[in-house]
Amino acid sequence: MKDVVQSFRKRAEQADFVAVVDDSGEHTARRLLADAEALAEVLGPRATALVQADNTWRTVVAALATGLTGGVLAVVNRHTTRAEFAAACDDIRPDVVVAEPSAVDEWDFPGAARTVLGGWVARSTVDREDPARWNGGVFIGLTSGSTGRAKGVVQSEAALHYACACTIEINGLRPGDAVAAIVPLSSTAAFCFGVYCSLVLGGPLVLTAKWDPPAVLARLAETEARWTMCVPTMALQLAAAGAAPGVRSITVGGGPMDQLALTRAETALETKILRVFGMSECLGHTSPSPAEPAGIRLGHDGRPFPGTEVRAVSPEGDVLGPGETGRAQVRGPSLFLGYARRGRVEAPELTDDGFFPTGDLVVSDVDGLITIMGREKDVIIRGGRNIDVTEIERAVAGYERLAHACVVPVRDDVLGERVALLAVSRDGSPVELADVTGYLRAAGLSKTKWPEFVYLVDALPQTKVGKLDRAGAREVAEGRHTGVS
Repeated sequence: MKDVVQSFRKRAEQADFVAVVDDSGEHTARRLLADAEALAEVLGPRATALVQADNTWRTVVAALATGLTGGVLAVVNRHTTRAEFAAACDDIRPDVVVAEPSAVDEWDFPGAARTVLGGWVARSTVDREDPARWNGGVFIGLTSGSTGRAKGVVQSEAALHYACACTIEINGLRPGDAVAAIVPLSSTAAFCFGVYCSLVLGGPLVLTAKWDPPAVLARLAETEARWTMCVPTMALQLAAAGAAPGVRSITVGGGPMDQLALTRAETALETKILRVFGMSECLGHTSPSPAEPAGIRLGHDGRPFPGTEVRAVSPEGDVLGPGETGRAQVRGPSLFLGYARRGRVEAPELTDDGFFPTGDLVVSDVDGLITIMGREKDVIIRGGRNIDVTEIERAVAGYERLAHACVVPVRDDVLGERVALLAVSRDGSPVELADVTGYLRAAGLSKTKWPEFVYLVDALPQTKVGKLDRAGAREVAEGRHTGVS
């Protein structure tokens, strides 16, 4: 993050300015840089720092500090379980962990401790890894993807800068504009289009630690924020809380999106909503323009950024033409370097001509307008968060009161999808939701992945060859959920 930190520092030297507005107040650029210099001394040169990312000034300081040292910033959420943290450490093998004391104690990361960031703790390992191990990567974000175990996505500064530059251009942002980060900064997209974007613009980054739609709207108005990014759930909840007339546009992605619901939200918010497509592995690589008609902005997922290509291919790998739905593949300047594995970059599996398979189904028209049609694999997208069906099914398989079970999505007007368990009781006795979640709690499954509904059936739907009929299971669960058989 050297380049963006150098330009940020140069601007601060010319004239100080408010660089962060969070729940604790305003924080100037020079104050943040001073804190970053203090943290940099603790991190050491070119260290890989795994930092608890929260929506406060601390995350910005961590980014500045790693930029000053030429190091790598990896971020993790405070709600990460001990097992999930151990898996992340196994992949990233950080030199330093920075977090609030309770988190450090819970995660049990070894090493000498020092106080940093106004009461947080930094713990450093004795033997540091080779700083060149990330092949030019500067940021690692964890993504749930579709595998259950979070993957560390390694991004270069060039990729971050490209994605931000395209977004800034599309949304008509100018140097010094305030942008807001209302989604958790522990995600790759939120960090890129929140922290990094604000550093590029040299304007205030507007943050809220707690999701409270009326409070968020009030802060957007107070700070004259011009743009923000969120998942569909948040856009709908913001719209129910009031208007955001000072915000020029809101980028929405990361989950199922209904055109009619987005239309109502856009009217209520008094702004322009841009429905987009992107992922941690290839950041925000399509977007419409605010000037385009609502039918394009809200009914499709935009056009590829300049220099980015998105194509649809058949199961056999043949490239499909306009109007044909196929498996989405992408390549471009924001494509990631690879996944963090055993403290190194593991190169991604690309096609022979350099395209990355996204796991989505896509169709494009003759003008290059992209529309995502769904996922190839069984992933539930609840409020913008990917939840792997297989991981939950494996966890619940050990519950002795159930003979068979499968996890399916049920539709929700606000969250897009919610998690339901279609189950067969072993002895025919009732099994309540609390029974299942109690078992999963004891089994160590993260609460964010627990089913929200349990529907008992006599048998799970099967195909003609005796395999689980997932499409049929979804229909059964949806019927039970809505009361329509």
